[in-house]
Amino acid sequence: VLLCRGMQASKNKNTEKAEPFYRLSVPKQKTSSEIINEARNVLRTLRTRRPFTPTEDQRKLFGCGSSRAPQNRPPSVFSLHASSFDLAESRPVSGVRLSPLDHKPVLVTSAKDEDSSISLPKPPASAAEVRKVSSARAHLFGRTSQGSFLSAKMVPPDQNEEKLDSGEPAMMNNLCRSNNNCLEEQRSYTPFNDESRQLICNECISKSEDFLKGTAGNFLFQLRGESDQMKEPGINSSRPRITGWKRRVTGLEDETRINESEEEESFWHIKILPILHELEKVEDNIENLCLACTKLYQALNEENMLGKRLKRRSVLLKTLYKLVDVDSDPLCLKLAKIILAMKVDGKNLLSVCKLAFKICRNEKNDYIIQNDRLLDCLLEVLRTEDLQKNNEALLYCMGAIKLMSGNAVLLNEMVNKGAVEMLLQLMKQINNIKENDTYFSNLGHLLVQLTATLRNLADLPSARRQLLCSGAVSELCAALEQRVDDKDVCIYIVRIFSKLSFYNDFCAALADCSRCYILFLALLNKYQKKQDLVIRIIFILGNLTAKNNQAREQFFKEKGSVNTLISLFQTYHELDLNAQKWYHEKEEEGKTHPKDPSEAEDVLIKLIRVLANLSIHPSVGAALAAAHRVVELLVTVLEYKSIDDCEELVINAATTINNLSYYKVKSSAVQDKKLHIAEMLLKLLMSNNMDGVVEAVRVFGNLSQYHEICDFIIQKKIYKFMIALLDAKNQDVCFSACGVLLNLTVDKNKRALLMEEGGIGKLVDCLQDFGPADWQLACLICKTLWNYSENITSAASCFGEDADTLLVLLTSLLDEEVALDYSLDRDLRDYQKLYWEREFKPVAEKLLDRIQSHHFLPTVTITPF
Repeated sequence: VLLCRGMQASKNKNTEKAEPFYRLSVPKQKTSSEIINEARNVLRTLRTRRPFTPTEDQRKLFGCGSSRAPQNRPPSVFSLHASSFDLAESRPVSGVRLSPLDHKPVLVTSAKDEDSSISLPKPPASAAEVRKVSSARAHLFGRTSQGSFLSAKMVPPDQNEEKLDSGEPAMMNNLCRSNNNCLEEQRSYTPFNDESRQLICNECISKSEDFLKGTAGNFLFQLRGESDQMKEPGINSSRPRITGWKRRVTGLEDETRINESEEEESFWHIKILPILHELEKVEDNIENLCLACTKLYQALNEENMLGKRLKRRSVLLKTLYKLVDVDSDPLCLKLAKIILAMKVDGKNLLSVCKLAFKICRNEKNDYIIQNDRLLDCLLEVLRTEDLQKNNEALLYCMGAIKLMSGNAVLLNEMVNKGAVEMLLQLMKQINNIKENDTYFSNLGHLLVQLTATLRNLADLPSARRQLLCSGAVSELCAALEQRVDDKDVCIYIVRIFSKLSFYNDFCAALADCSRCYILFLALLNKYQKKQDLVIRIIFILGNLTAKNNQAREQFFKEKGSVNTLISLFQTYHELDLNAQKWYHEKEEEGKTHPKDPSEAEDVLIKLIRVLANLSIHPSVGAALAAAHRVVELLVTVLEYKSIDDCEELVINAATTINNLSYYKVKSSAVQDKKLHIAEMLLKLLMSNNMDGVVEAVRVFGNLSQYHEICDFIIQKKIYKFMIALLDAKNQDVCFSACGVLLNLTVDKNKRALLMEEGGIGKLVDCLQDFGPADWQLACLICKTLWNYSENITSAASCFGEDADTLLVLLTSLLDEEVALDYSLDRDLRDYQKLYWEREFKPVAEKLLDRIQSHHFLPTVTITPF
């Protein structure tokens, strides 16, 4: 076996002189499972806990540990009102670019022309009149900007009327006034001559009567304004002048009713308008407003009018924007859902995403969010909106989704709705933005939210499968490479890897990404004292090197890999020494040492684990065994750290020394320090911690191959301790202790020690207790007894009262029908048989022959186990 000096039976059965088993046995070619099992207690990988990540106590864009200064990051707290939305932006886009009309003003030169549609105003007589006109016009704008959107009681004028074509900006303010008020304002504020005024009044009165008679419901209209100052006749102008009142109102709703079908008009008046009237009752209770919002969404959804299809969309949105001022999260949730579904953009998209984020910040809202499908709308924003144009809106949208991912129900819903693939696609877009791009820095804020969400998703098995199948490893590595200076992004990506590297399939995928080792080393060197980042990278490297020999070799071959580990070891060793001094001072004051490892201890635990795992690879292990600084630091841990202070750290250090002690290389640091190591192990051996004792015994198993260590074991009476451990009734403990005793029996002068403390009897008991279940241990016991009995003259004098028992036991164990348990499943039975035939049987047969040749035994009945 590998643990101690192996033993090999002579291949020539006729050889009279028996040799001790102190060479490695060379059996037939073994399977990988056999090799791994054979190497137990010799070269072992280490397990450890995943670093603990506390839940954020507050729901914010950036946690309390963020590396971003408050002034350099978007706020999580902000004021949001109806005024945050842009009303003008809600105007529908016609999609048709209009060409200017080829219009020439016509002067009225005779009474005949009075019926013409052109009316010319009289120029004001004085500057005072000009100021009066300007003042009146300003008053008109003030009046028309007030009032409800939905309470006008007019129908549009004749569709055949010519509409105003003016270069003036359109007035989108809605009017709610009677026809008489309109006429009164027209007379008061427009400096037309008497004839023109009479024409306008006649037209208005005659038309308005028919207009009001035909009213079937409530309609919205808008009024376009003309120039602030009327120009004198004869002055050249490229803009046509208005002719009358009908052309001033331009058909009422000229922007919201372009190409509106009769069905849509009917839908608006019958389904939507009544609901909007309900929503205008701000004084109504929240429950009724929420119910009205639900009805509005359902109505729009049933008619497929969500998005930008609805011609009067701007009117609807303005009504919803007003309700944002109502202080109610349930209502704002309903509003956000509808506004998002209406496909707003620009400032309004940003404001509604902020609104959604604000709602999600309150954990108490999780339940209503689950029931209102806000997640669907936010995912649609991520899927469709332009990354660069709307990066701030996407930030708050992604921030809201991140907050939702803290809820288990919503987290599962995200996976079911394809959020994993969507987020990876978004990450790919972000990765395509290069560092010199204007948006690079801002997109870093978005990437923090995205990776934080993926970290939460990584807890779910279904999400892990999707991450693996969607090529998440390469995208995460690309993001890590681009954002190496952004600690927030780095920590979240490393947390994702930390979670996923716990699983073999993902570990294999990460190990195949060769540049990950360079990235991890770069981060370790850059953020050496950032414990939260360092500990997770070390944990990932420990997972990668736990079962993958290629990963061990690749990491070791990276430039500066071992030096980086040594530098980290020194840094955190010093931090731990300082912390230990502080704890000792506190203990003097009556305070106890904390049970859990400190931050520095935790880093050292996981760092030593990486060294232990690397040492499994033959060439890497040999190189590390010769690395004096590595061995010095490991021994230092045994020197200053008590197992009572930090059990895992001390045991990991002992295990790594055990692994390195296996390699017999020139200039081995372990060999140079073997006596000092043995002294440190003695301290561990005398502790009350059984795991520590077993680990110390394992190291002695390898070190006892050196004569100096065997003498040390005899001198310090350690062999008595090994014999006592045979009574532990634990297979692993007995295996380790037996390994040390086997190495002691190689020296002829030390074999008699087995008779002390009842050593022979205890070995026979172990063979009887564990033989049929552990053929490897049974083989080790037989090898020890073979070495011990090399100069046998009589079985009775050699084995004492245990000779008869041993003879019966060996005879029974060599009977295949008796020894092998045929109740086991086929694979396990075949595995047991393979070990029985190749390892145990050759040694046991030789030992049995030796005993029989030196002892007469009457016929006995063998009792099966």
